[in-house]
Amino acid sequence: MKQEKNTAIVLAAGQSKRMNSRIQKQFLEIDHRPVLYYSLECFQKSPLIQDIILVTGEEMISYCKKEIVERYNFTKVTKVIAGGKERYDSVYQGLLACEDCDYVFIHDGARPFVTEAMLERGVFGVQETGACAIGMPSKDTIKISDKEGFVQSTPDRSRVWSVQTPQIFAYSLIRSAHESLRRKDMTGVTDDAMVVEQESGVRIRLVEGSYQNIKITTPEDLDIAETFLKKYKKM
Repeated sequence: MKQEKNTAIVLAAGQSKRMNSRIQKQFLEIDHRPVLYYSLECFQKSPLIQDIILVTGEEMISYCKKEIVERYNFTKVTKVIAGGKERYDSVYQGLLACEDCDYVFIHDGARPFVTEAMLERGVFGVQETGACAIGMPSKDTIKISDKEGFVQSTPDRSRVWSVQTPQIFAYSLIRSAHESLRRKDMTGVTDDAMVVEQESGVRIRLVEGSYQNIKITTPEDLDIAETFLKKYKKM
């Protein structure tokens, strides 16, 4: 029986507009190591992942190869490639670079706290429909606003999730969904689950991630991340 091949596409081409830093958020340091290091380490150690494709800016390819992949001996990183203008462009380039892949784990390199347990839950989830997204039930009451900024509706909090990454898909499904999307108006597309929802109609299985699986977006997030790491070191 053929063993399934799982590829992780790690996105590290963000522009960090809300970080107020000349250094892109995925290359800022937490405990003397770049944010990007931590998710790559998880995928490197996981027996569920066979190879990693790192997608970054054209100008950062050499840096990533030397200062991250080689420096930390991430042997599963088989390719470091240039992304595109938008997130969905970078994902598509990553999908084109996959070889003989059954499932693909698409992850934001600015989320340093992905764990093996999340990957395991994701595998079980994706086997159900071919599409799975890591996330957590919302702690907050969510308001939907109208165009003028007034409350339009309040969804039932028990059914509202904050979606995280990785998002995991059967390769053929996510590849065909992205190719279909590229023939249309891509305005407003914010994640890959949305691409699959719109272009294939396949239902996305939501599985539990962690409230600590934060995305480093603002300077305050770095402080929170440092606190999480200190906690892990004491365990």
